[in-house]
Amino acid sequence: MISRPRQPTMDQVAEVAGVSRATVSRVINNAASVAPAIRSAVERAIAETGYVPNVAARSLVTRRSNSVALVISEPDRPDDHSFLNRIFTDPYFGRVTAGATGALRPHDVHLVVVPTDAADQHQVIRYLRQGHVDGVLLISSNEHDPLPAQVHALGIPAVLSSRPSGPLPVSYVDVDQRAGAGLAAAHLWSRGCRVLATINGPLDIPAGQERLDGFRSALGQDVPAVTGDFTRAGGEAAARALLEAHPAIDGLFVASDLMAEGALRAVQDRGRRVPQDVAVVGFDDSSVALECRPPLTTVRQPVEEMAAEMAGLLMAHIDVPGRSPRSVIFQPTLVLRDSA
Repeated sequence: MISRPRQPTMDQVAEVAGVSRATVSRVINNAASVAPAIRSAVERAIAETGYVPNVAARSLVTRRSNSVALVISEPDRPDDHSFLNRIFTDPYFGRVTAGATGALRPHDVHLVVVPTDAADQHQVIRYLRQGHVDGVLLISSNEHDPLPAQVHALGIPAVLSSRPSGPLPVSYVDVDQRAGAGLAAAHLWSRGCRVLATINGPLDIPAGQERLDGFRSALGQDVPAVTGDFTRAGGEAAARALLEAHPAIDGLFVASDLMAEGALRAVQDRGRRVPQDVAVVGFDDSSVALECRPPLTTVRQPVEEMAAEMAGLLMAHIDVPGRSPRSVIFQPTLVLRDSA
């Protein structure tokens, strides 16, 4: 029979560090009462001995799972496969995941991605109620989505990725959507574009409505608009409809980079040059903007920084229960490339 080497113990860590076992326990559980020099000595001893804390035992002491959920909610989309495909192909969600994970890593907190729609929201609520995670980062794209209020009612710490549509006392992080659309309008106008149009996102999503309103408000006119669905195919179909109805369009604002990539294809298929005949501006500044031909001028929302801010707010709510909700609004910028 092969004997397995014994795992290092907390007592061995205490001996190497020259402290008590209780002090080692306080360091492992991130107690604030430990002096920095002692904490450093214990951390060095942990590294030297190869000690691995018992996560289950630690959870019993701290009453934490050291995990938070990134819940991506789209309640009213008829095609489930389309929803799941967009989660794994839209760069936005990857950027959110990267930004949140980077901010949580120093806290030794893991991110659990939980996509959900109307059909299985009850399962998500049950999962959260059972204490599998310490808090929730919630991307909720529909103004009528009941999930933000349901999560709030659970009493679990939560931070939203956009301003809630109703009076909900919860922290959120957003970008100034209207200001971003205004940047697009000002740039197209400054280029001399006078026959302007826009492809907006779904109007039951606050960002879709706000980008449309911001673009029209900045121009002071009710420019033609066609609603897309934040996909390449949706952007291409919307652009074809716009160009069919308004063939003289010379400036186009598209409310996401993915839709703009599709719109570029539609414009070029009609024999129109970009930007000489039609200037195109997107929104996001995702990796898609660089893949477009020509590379896409776009409004940048700092998604990674926004996700990191969400994670930081969530950790603050987890550490200090009852903390008052906060809102953080980021400012967009215009990134100039070849499409406009």
